[in-house]
Amino acid sequence: MSNPGSRAANKITDDDINALILKLQPLLPQLNQGRNARVSATKVLNETCNYIRRLQSEVDDLSERLSQCLHSMDITSFEAETLRNLLQQ
Repeated sequence: MSNPGSRAANKITDDDINALILKLQPLLPQLNQGRNARVSATKVLNETCNYIRRLQSEVDDLSERLSQCLHSMDITSFEAETLRNLLQQ
């Protein structure tokens, strides 16, 4: 059986969440302009989700453009495989 005390030790406190949000805020370009400005946790989390979605969209777009470039190039399968391996690193 699990020890009830071990669950309490793993519980994340409000202070832990606030500390994580304070660490997250400087990583968001749109919230990083007023460095000392205090922003609500809700805004930080919403902006984080939006930022991740934008980054994922950029990755998808760049992947598609790279794929189109690779298909239009006259390269051997060895060169294509080498490029794929380099991009996955």
